[in-house]
Amino acid sequence: QVQLDESGGGLVQAGGSLRLYCAASGRTFSRYVMGWFRQAPGKEREFVAAINWSGGITQYGASVKGRFTISRVDAKNAVELQMNSLKPEDTAVYYCAAGATVSIHRNAYTSWGQGTQVTVSS
Repeated sequence: QVQLDESGGGLVQAGGSLRLYCAASGRTFSRYVMGWFRQAPGKEREFVAAINWSGGITQYGASVKGRFTISRVDAKNAVELQMNSLKPEDTAVYYCAAGATVSIHRNAYTSWGQGTQVTVSS
């Protein structure tokens, strides 16, 4: 498994941008599919985005497509999530995850970070 550590969350006004960063430990990082999920209070954890080992395949949740971009920084064992045009409904704890297959399903990912809070004010 790989250890994951998220950062970059915070408070931003609607329409603003944030970039989340997920640093991974382990020499096999480049073999993993990386994903981002989010969970708002009282709601289930929701798929946000995923990227395959080469960066050539990405997938996004319908609610963020066109606004969020996932990318890998393999030289730094990291993955980023650029979030633009943020809305109050994007408020949630955002989790980084690692797995073997690009998937929207939580159970496809075997390693999870602790999460970082994103709050979007109206």
